[in-house]
Amino acid sequence: MDLGGTGSSFKEVLESHMIFPDYETSKSKSEANCNNTFVKSRICSDGKNGNNSKNGVYDLLECPVCKNLMYPPIHQCPNGHTLCSSCKIVVHNRCPTCHRDLGNIRCLALEKVAESMELPCEYQNLGCHDIFPYHTKLKHEQNCRFRPYNCPYAGSECSIMCDISTLMAHLKNDHKVDVHDGFTFNHRYVKSNPHEVENATWMLTVFNCFGKHFCLHFEAFLLGTAPVYMAFLRFLGDEKEAKKFRYSLEVSGNSRKLTWQGIPRSIRESHRKVRDSQDGLIIQRNLALYFSGGDKQQLKLRITGRIWREE
Repeated sequence: MDLGGTGSSFKEVLESHMIFPDYETSKSKSEANCNNTFVKSRICSDGKNGNNSKNGVYDLLECPVCKNLMYPPIHQCPNGHTLCSSCKIVVHNRCPTCHRDLGNIRCLALEKVAESMELPCEYQNLGCHDIFPYHTKLKHEQNCRFRPYNCPYAGSECSIMCDISTLMAHLKNDHKVDVHDGFTFNHRYVKSNPHEVENATWMLTVFNCFGKHFCLHFEAFLLGTAPVYMAFLRFLGDEKEAKKFRYSLEVSGNSRKLTWQGIPRSIRESHRKVRDSQDGLIIQRNLALYFSGGDKQQLKLRITGRIWREE
């Protein structure tokens, strides 16, 4: 098996016993006139295709730079061109439309309009059909259970974000990840010269069981100055659902045994965060070579494990 992202060659023998927008206003114009122009608006969803029905107010709240909806504070130049607070920094306080200095003028009328609106969640097309006041929409979306997941593949940089079913197809077709049915596994990880391995990631393996998906990670890295190997399991879903399951890992050899039991971590958490928390089976390299037997010049680790639902 190829070592992800390093070019080194690894062999993994799987022996599994599977049981299963442009707004323009002028500060010289009365804000009261603006407020009389706009009424409380609600962006509704189209029941046929799930797309948002954009109206003029929605277009006015679109930042001309990033094209995202603007949230208070909304800034404007002396000529009335608006943009969001994040892009004000990006354009170095210069209006991207007329190139005048922006200063610190707020478009209070548009902010009041924004506060009166209700909008659907950004992840409507992924299944969230709730409507939120404009000012709480962002907070909801940060924790929406329908928000897409990052790709859990750690062997290379991957920016894919999608739902679980699309993510599974992506892992199989683009990363060539092995997918197996069952809740038990038995892996051997082999490397001819383990002393050369100080920061490496073996190929990800995914297991389907209990109607869910779990991914097994195994990698080598430096824990401080000590070279270690680590195996851990992640759950393709949210943390709340992950806590319904448990898993165990075991490595043995030379009449010795090392075991680990824990809760799979949700892929909402980054791979690096989970690894750095040391939440998994950690094996010092010297001990790993001891488990391998022989002259300790070749890594031959057998890791077994199982997944179960916590009642």
